[in-house]
Amino acid sequence: MRGATHAKWAACAVAVALAATACGGGDDDNGGGSGDSGAVLTSSWTDPQNPLEPANTNEVQGGKVMDMIFRGLKRYNPRTGAAEDMLAEKIETSDSQTFDITVKDGWTFSNGEEVTAQSFVDAWNYGASLKNNQKNAYFFSYIEGYDKVHPEDGGDQSAETMSGLKVTGPRTFTVKLTQKFSTFPDTLGYTAFYPLPKAFFDDHSAWLGKPVGNGPYTVDSYAKGSQMSLKKWEDYPGDDAAQNGGVTLKVYTDNNTAYTDLMAGNLDLVDDVPAQQLKNVRSDLGDRYLNTPAGIIQTLSFPFYDDQWNKADSDKVRKGLSRAINREQITDTIFQKTRTPATDWTSPVLGEEGGYKEGLCGEFCEYDADEAKKLIEEGGGIPGGQVKITYNADTGSHKLWVDAVCNSINNALDNEKACVGNPVGTFADFREQASTQKLSGPFRAGWQMDYPLIQNFLQPLYYTNASSNDGKWSNEDFDKLVDQANQETDTAKAVELFQQAEEVVRDDMAAIPLWYQNGSAGWSDRLSDVALNPFSVPVYNEIKVS
Repeated sequence: MRGATHAKWAACAVAVALAATACGGGDDDNGGGSGDSGAVLTSSWTDPQNPLEPANTNEVQGGKVMDMIFRGLKRYNPRTGAAEDMLAEKIETSDSQTFDITVKDGWTFSNGEEVTAQSFVDAWNYGASLKNNQKNAYFFSYIEGYDKVHPEDGGDQSAETMSGLKVTGPRTFTVKLTQKFSTFPDTLGYTAFYPLPKAFFDDHSAWLGKPVGNGPYTVDSYAKGSQMSLKKWEDYPGDDAAQNGGVTLKVYTDNNTAYTDLMAGNLDLVDDVPAQQLKNVRSDLGDRYLNTPAGIIQTLSFPFYDDQWNKADSDKVRKGLSRAINREQITDTIFQKTRTPATDWTSPVLGEEGGYKEGLCGEFCEYDADEAKKLIEEGGGIPGGQVKITYNADTGSHKLWVDAVCNSINNALDNEKACVGNPVGTFADFREQASTQKLSGPFRAGWQMDYPLIQNFLQPLYYTNASSNDGKWSNEDFDKLVDQANQETDTAKAVELFQQAEEVVRDDMAAIPLWYQNGSAGWSDRLSDVALNPFSVPVYNEIKVS
């Protein structure tokens, strides 16, 4: 946190909280060994929603690749989650509103181009521009001039670049925000803030076909629906170079098939052990199985753009549905206690100091069939008479838990047709429908933190028109509290304001919290030093292959 005058509070609180739930790895955990630095491992994967651009990648599968081929100003420690300087030599501020950033010398992209201040400024301006239609544009909204390059009122874009970004030297630039944002430096390890080479702008289509970054790996080839091949970048200048020769990400439409391939010796790593295998995984893999807390929460979101789900007293229907879900039974039987019933909208990995407040949801997250029926009746009944929970069918575990949730709702309401699952074929198709507001009922929403701050569990999901607010929920009181919390430089006061904002989410049941998710992985006997970071993603560069 060197040079970030007011940003220390969040990272320090989170680091303390995560230290107790570190992901493991290292020689003592997984057998160690020198491995073969030229050997390639194979890992399960799913095609990402969008072409791989940093500012257009806001889901897990694409994020895995971004974090392998890019490095930003900050990097989140794979053990503690703390935001640490990567390409940032220093980030300085005297007022938590204007930041002076110096980029480290000696960094290049894998094509040999130097990483400069301009590499960041050009990338951020591209990501923010309305005409480029980037999913993560919202992350630049605090930078002065964002409203000119990305007008929210449907008006015309009146500028090409944000006035708050100024290159002041080959390795220095300033960022001026529209308000104080004390934890802004801690967000700069997120995908949206990665730098881009000139090649991205000179031949965009060619770059998309074979992305060029500045991380430990380079993209060798990608065949959608089949696999992506990533190779170790031998000249990588960072201190976290790949300990293997590369990673081949193999596309699976069913993670049960991936597990079967692992057991058959046709795959080295599965980073999401399917629920159907949890009873057997310990006997199958022994110490080649990892299950660890992660910054992930599963929720049910609602289409607030549909008047039927956003009318007066509809919050009672949502609260009633929440009370009809027996979380403890589902996490015990379906997930073999590798999930924990959620009692708020964040994650326990944040710890109390970082903003997690156990029990904030209160009675609305407690199963009670009678109260469920009463609330739904008071709210005017289920819109259309039936809840259809949409989910992607290419992960087998989703069907299991959606069916279990529907069974719980049906039993609580004494109506076997009150709830049904509505599968969509692939993750990419599901995300496309969810992010373009094409769903007519509740839908599954898993949130994997982008960076370990309570702000990240709330603002991107529930702030008006935020990047991942797929249901289009909007509340002025919530927005105001988030803005106030972001300006606050005192740890306790900032957390308190965010928790007050979370109470607004609770009072309207903007989404139904289901359970906190652990990260899980199983691997072949070829691998050692396997670990999951606090985001539940494998630390690929540390894995050794024998």
